[in-house]
Amino acid sequence: MLLEVLNTLFQRDLAKLRQEISLYKDERNLWLVEEHIANSAGNLCLHLIGNLNTYIGAEFGKTGYVRHRDLEFSLKDIPRTELLAKIDETMAVVEKGLSNVTEAQLAEEYPMLVFERPTSTEYFLVHLTTHLTYHLGQINYHRRLLDS
Repeated sequence: MLLEVLNTLFQRDLAKLRQEISLYKDERNLWLVEEHIANSAGNLCLHLIGNLNTYIGAEFGKTGYVRHRDLEFSLKDIPRTELLAKIDETMAVVEKGLSNVTEAQLAEEYPMLVFERPTSTEYFLVHLTTHLTYHLGQINYHRRLLDS
């Protein structure tokens, strides 16, 4: 049951991420930063893609994805079409990865140590949904503030 809910939330919010990136009137504004805004929408998008491909795709989908976290924040001017394609790919990776997780695994320790101490897989997957929505909200504000 929880796995179905998680997949529904990931798919919903990744579709919303796709919509937010598509809504920018000027594609160049995806990469803007201003005082007190540390990250561009483009970099936050790359960060979310890297995060989910690492913790769901590589871990549960066995995709072989290798994360380069520093590039998520340093790459610039990636074409919107490429970001949208990466979001679409991530949606498929998340769905496939979650389909490999069993209900019993949810109570088990997440295979990677991500925080200061081990967490259950259930806890970590819920964390990933909140991480996605947190940055999705930042992207929404970024677009409304800097793409006028």
